[in-house]
Amino acid sequence: MENLTLDDAPPLGGAAPPLGPGPPQQSPQLPPQMFTTAAQLLDMTDSKNLTFLVLSRALSAEKLMVSLRDGRKLIGVLRSWDQFANLVLQQTVERIFIPPPSSASSDSRTPSPVQPGLYADVPRGIFLVRGENVLLLGEIDLDKDDDDPPGYQKADPEIVHQLVKEKKAKEARREKIRLKRLADLGFEGESTGEALI
Repeated sequence: MENLTLDDAPPLGGAAPPLGPGPPQQSPQLPPQMFTTAAQLLDMTDSKNLTFLVLSRALSAEKLMVSLRDGRKLIGVLRSWDQFANLVLQQTVERIFIPPPSSASSDSRTPSPVQPGLYADVPRGIFLVRGENVLLLGEIDLDKDDDDPPGYQKADPEIVHQLVKEKKAKEARREKIRLKRLADLGFEGESTGEALI
């Protein structure tokens, strides 16, 4: 097996060499319709992809926010990706949100002051995200990166983790009550039916 480089001439029997002096022959490019969603990430990557030889604008490292199917939000620098839209993020931070409490209380006639929601950033380092888990992907505006999200203020990660745990437990209790009421009305849950063989 011989070692070839990009500067080597094409093999004999291939395309005819250009006549006279001129620019070196470039490798053929793929037609634009061949680029899928994963290939469109190239503009957000910090390095050029030599395989496709795309001559798009050279961007510095882009900071992205990735929303996953399980509800997690990741913010990091896109370092690499593949044809399946698997992403490698560096300097990744997981941002955890607690929505603001409802402003209207049922037993009070006076409006309560609006309290902001809480969020915390948990450092995660280098993060590999499978493409099938990406729900939403967006570029972060670096001018607004240091600002708090509208309606939220930064809090200690331990406090936010505790509030998330309490919220999930409350939702689980509410779901259990809902399923019991449906069962009393004669509706079966997904896993409550008998298996017939």
